[in-house]
Amino acid sequence: MTKYSDELQRAHLSEAQEDYLKQVLLLSETGPVTTQALAERMGVRPASVTGMLKKLASLGLVDYAPYRGVGLTSAGLQVALEILRHHRLIETYLTKALGYDWDEVHAEAERLEHHISEAFEERIAEWLGHPERDPHGDPIPSPSLTLPPDAGRSLRACQPGYYRLLRVRSQDKDALSLLARLGLVPGARFELLETSAAAVRLRLSEGRYLLPAALADGIDVEEVSP
Repeated sequence: MTKYSDELQRAHLSEAQEDYLKQVLLLSETGPVTTQALAERMGVRPASVTGMLKKLASLGLVDYAPYRGVGLTSAGLQVALEILRHHRLIETYLTKALGYDWDEVHAEAERLEHHISEAFEERIAEWLGHPERDPHGDPIPSPSLTLPPDAGRSLRACQPGYYRLLRVRSQDKDALSLLARLGLVPGARFELLETSAAAVRLRLSEGRYLLPAALADGIDVEEVSP
């Protein structure tokens, strides 16, 4: 039901295997992917991760060597991008068509991403107008399974000035709910007043706010004119 090669279709990948490939892709956005990082992301023991990575390596989907981390092969990358496309299109559809809040869609998309057909994927994309980003600002892989360029940079890495919010990487429901209440959603403009090791201080039209560093680390922005 996906754009895998014939060989991978015959392999009948499980939902868990697809999930691992998607998480390797997401973790690779911020640096090398270690077994420990993958275990923490998946909520399992490192030994379980090692066993799964060996299986995926035997299918030609990852390059894995003990103590050296893991990377996706070209075939594994295609699978991961396909599942990520499903996920982010579903999140967008739930928001636009069914009125879900952006802090509700992640869990629903996690359940549905493995089960939609290509025809359904195409219908969703067409109805939405072929969006490039989901409600969190995350880039949606194209039908040919490429990602649009992501020119944003972390809010914590910025100097004081004026910015537009591009992307919120967090999927934590409480964090997303807080940001929505503050008006810190993709497209929002604000002034960054100062940064520190513990927090960032910024100003929106509604007032001044202090964001914890951990939350600011997951917010991507671009500089704009005052």
